[in-house]
Amino acid sequence: MSAFDYDLFVIGGGSGGVRAARIAAGHGAKVALAEEYRMGGTCVIRGCVPKKLMVYASGFPAAMEEARAYGWDGEVGRFDWTAFRTRLEAELDRLEGLYRKGQTSAGVEIHDCRATVAGPHEVKLADGTVKSAKHILVAVGGKPFVPDFEGCEHVLTSNDIFHLETLPKRMLIVGGGYIACEFACIMNGLGVDVTIFNRSELLRSFDTDARDVIVEQMQRAGIKIRTGIVIDKIDRQGDSYHIHASDLRDEVYDKVLYATGRVPTTDGLGLEAAGVKLGLRGEIEVDDWSQTNIPSIYAVGDVTDRIQLTPVAIREGNAFADTVFGNKPWTMDHTMVASAVFTQPEFGTCGQTEDEARAEGPVEVYVSSFKPMKSAFAGNPDPVFFKLVVDKATQIVKGCHIVGPDAGEMIQMVAIAMKMGATKAQFDATCAVHPTMAEELVTMKAPVRTE
Repeated sequence: MSAFDYDLFVIGGGSGGVRAARIAAGHGAKVALAEEYRMGGTCVIRGCVPKKLMVYASGFPAAMEEARAYGWDGEVGRFDWTAFRTRLEAELDRLEGLYRKGQTSAGVEIHDCRATVAGPHEVKLADGTVKSAKHILVAVGGKPFVPDFEGCEHVLTSNDIFHLETLPKRMLIVGGGYIACEFACIMNGLGVDVTIFNRSELLRSFDTDARDVIVEQMQRAGIKIRTGIVIDKIDRQGDSYHIHASDLRDEVYDKVLYATGRVPTTDGLGLEAAGVKLGLRGEIEVDDWSQTNIPSIYAVGDVTDRIQLTPVAIREGNAFADTVFGNKPWTMDHTMVASAVFTQPEFGTCGQTEDEARAEGPVEVYVSSFKPMKSAFAGNPDPVFFKLVVDKATQIVKGCHIVGPDAGEMIQMVAIAMKMGATKAQFDATCAVHPTMAEELVTMKAPVRTE
């Protein structure tokens, strides 16, 4: 008989935690999981899923405008935020139920409460009960970061945006990362007057050429972008928010959304008292096997601050469970991970930026920008953009960046080839599918830069 209550106790019911729990239980382990909010975590409840549904909702006005150019007679009409939000909440309830059923069907014992680490083999529940486990997995994810300034209590974060009672007429979004840009495009598409403030350029961690295309199209869509601004103070006056900064006059908005990054949710989790080493941002430091400096404690997902993407957390959790409980050791490979930014235009990216690749040696850069058939026919001025970054010596494709409709779908396919180490010659040897936008990936013959 085991000396522990469980073989595995998982803290956090998000993507990484539920995958690890289910797989471990499938390997025969006795597993418990504690989640203090809702099953599904950030992605399902307040991230990827509701955001993507909002992206779809916000795209219909542009789609209808394009449809009229194709001979269709119709108007979008007024957007009913309440009706959309009601249906959205029902969908999230459905998905949460599926996540919960997946756990119980696998035999995982669920505790709907907060849990903290009480020692190398102990977990303390909110009611004071202490449970023992041979292994502990921390998968509590991250949370939005808002800097401390006068009036910071008045701002919204990405956690709040899905729960608005009504849509504002004027919204200020502070931040320059993908979350800020995605919500700027969503709100703009839903008819909100959107302004972005950021201290530096937008999307600065992404490829420069691709970033410039996205920002230009965002501005053309009516989003006002102002950089070099840091807010000092926000005053609430009735239902309005007055913005103060050293280099601008008083400006008034109906809502202010801060999307200034995310940090690991490790505060008050008991990790430091248990001896677990944390990084400067509060992230749990782990090795390639997701193991902390305390051998019985592991961590996966955003709480480790490696790559903050849902599929990464899922694979990390799966690898942990297979390794520790399934006698099938493997690790998550964090290289060549594709991702998509659901701005309008959409952005798909995999591998290195041009600057990152050039820092390692000479590269060849292939670029194509053109108006795709569908939107060109409708008179849409926005081009799509394709870019390949190729190692000059080996001819291996080190980076691919796509801006345009369905860029996320395209980059998923390209990532397979890039993960296999495909060369530019192999791209060129692939016959094009015509007429498509994606055929441009295999028809770019001459580099625009070689250095």
